[in-house]
Amino acid sequence: METIVFYGFATTAVGSALLLVSMRNIARALFLFFIVLFSVAGLYLFALADFVAITQILIYVGGVLVLLLFAFMLSNKELLQQLHSGTSHFFALPVWQALLIAASFLAILVYTAIQGGTDEPAWITASKMAGTAIHPTDNTVEQIGLQIMTQYLLPFEVVSVLLMMALIGAAHLTRKEETP
Repeated sequence: METIVFYGFATTAVGSALLLVSMRNIARALFLFFIVLFSVAGLYLFALADFVAITQILIYVGGVLVLLLFAFMLSNKELLQQLHSGTSHFFALPVWQALLIAASFLAILVYTAIQGGTDEPAWITASKMAGTAIHPTDNTVEQIGLQIMTQYLLPFEVVSVLLMMALIGAAHLTRKEETP
């Protein structure tokens, strides 16, 4: 099942990325970008990069993508009119894409809920055997702080500059232009 979930995340990431670059509607492209970022975070989990996956979700999904959405919503009313004039039929392609993604996430959730109490994944067992598992008594906040301020200082600063640029871009897009 782990292989199926991995290929599911990989297919979702690649497929959504291909749809993202071919999409003409900016609002739908932003929501596809949301799916791509979550899928990449899932792939980071399979690479045992938990910190990078959580950082991906917190910074890119929680910060940058929300700023992009706000900038889009505040920027141009004509772009928002394109959303209302889209197809409203039940059998439209975006509805089926959403149903397919929702059904796949539901299947993963149900499978995980069923298998969660009976058997743990092999990588968790291997981590316990090697003694590298994190225990509730470990001070992980202190370790994360030390890692951010020592080993990951440069990526942390790059992300902070990226967030500042996104904020400046959002402020610039929301600024009203004066008409002559």
